[in-house]
Amino acid sequence: MTTLQNRDRIRTTHVGSLPRPARLLDAMKAKFDGVPIDGSGYAQRVREAVRDMVQRQIATGIDIVTDGEMSKSGFFAYVAERLSGFEPRPDRKFKLFAAEIAAFPEYYEQYFRQAMLGGAVTPVVPLACVGPVTYQGIAALQADLANLRAALAEHPQVEAFVPATAPSGVGFNEYYRSEEEYLFAVADAMQTEYLAIVDAGFSLQIDDPFIVDVFCDPELDAEMQRRRADLYVEVINHGLRGIPAERVRFHTCFGINHGPRIHEAAMADVIEHMLRVNASAYSFEGANPRHEHEYRLWDDHKLPAGKVLIPGVITHASNIVEHPELIAERLLRYAQRVGRENVIAGADCGFSSQACYHPEIDPKVVWAKFEALRDGARLASAALW
Repeated sequence: MTTLQNRDRIRTTHVGSLPRPARLLDAMKAKFDGVPIDGSGYAQRVREAVRDMVQRQIATGIDIVTDGEMSKSGFFAYVAERLSGFEPRPDRKFKLFAAEIAAFPEYYEQYFRQAMLGGAVTPVVPLACVGPVTYQGIAALQADLANLRAALAEHPQVEAFVPATAPSGVGFNEYYRSEEEYLFAVADAMQTEYLAIVDAGFSLQIDDPFIVDVFCDPELDAEMQRRRADLYVEVINHGLRGIPAERVRFHTCFGINHGPRIHEAAMADVIEHMLRVNASAYSFEGANPRHEHEYRLWDDHKLPAGKVLIPGVITHASNIVEHPELIAERLLRYAQRVGRENVIAGADCGFSSQACYHPEIDPKVVWAKFEALRDGARLASAALW
C-alpha cells in the first residue's frame, strides 16, 4: 500500500494554484513594470502569502496542501524564470482551442481579452526555444521549497505537494532538429526541479493539460494524436527517471475555464496514456458537466494496484459552490469502482493559474468550495467506513 492510499477516510487535496493576495499582486506587477522594489521585501511578501495559504488550507480541512503557487505570476513567466534557451514571441498567437474558438469566436475574443489571458498581472506571451535548454531556476526553486517547509513547521504531520510543468507544455521549438529532441532536452532540464522537490520531502505533481490538447488538435489525425500522446508520456517518464512512482502525482485537465467547452477531448482517449505515466496518483476533471459522466470509464478500465485517483469533485469552471451531498455522491461513484482506499477528493484544476486581480473564481468562493469539499469527503467517508 502506498502512503497516498486512504486508511480510514477519504482525504482531500486540490490541484495547486490559488488566488494571490492583493499585496503580493501589487509587488508582482511593480517587479514586472520595472519599478524599483526592495528584493528582501518582495521575498517576505511571498513568504507571508505562502504561510497564510498553507494555514488556511489546513484550517479549512485540506489534507494534502501546497503553497498555492504564490511565487508564480503565471505559467509562462515561471518557465522563463526556470529554463534558459527561450525568448518571448509577443507577435505570435497562442494556438489554443481552435475548434472552440471557431464555433464561438465572439465569446472567446472577449474571454481571452478580459479573463484568461488579458486579466493577468503580467502579460502572457508565447516562448520560443532559441538555444540549448538548461535549468537556471535553482535559487527560485529553493526559495519555494524553503517557504513551504517553513509554513509547515508547526504542522509536521501534514502532507504537501509541489506542482511542476510537464516538458510538453514548455514553449515551442526553433532550435532543436526535431520536436522529439527538443522535448527530451526539456525533460532533462526539468528533472533538476523534479528531483529537488522530492529530495525536499514533498510529493511532486506533474501538470500536463497538453496531453489532452493532443486529442482535439484538428491538424492531427487519430493515429498522429496517439503517437504524439505516446511521445508526451515517454518524455514525462524520462524526466521522472530515478524518482519512485509513489512520490509522484500526475494532473491533467481540459484547459479552458469558463466556456462552452463543446470541442474537447474525451477522457476515453486519454485514460490509457495517463495510466502509463510513472505516478502513483492521477488527478483529472470529474466535476465539470462536460466530463462528469466519465466516471463510468472505470467500469472498464482497471486501476493498477497501488495507484490512486484524485477526481475533481469541485470545479474551477463555475462560481457555484457544490453541495456536500453532491460531492459525496461523486466520490462514492469512484469508490464503488476502484475501492475506497484509492480515491482522494480533489478539484478539476487550479483556481488561479495566472496571477490576477480579478480571478474567474472569487477568492471567497474558492474557500467555500474547499469547505464543501471537506464536508462532502466526510459524508462519503461515513458511508464507506
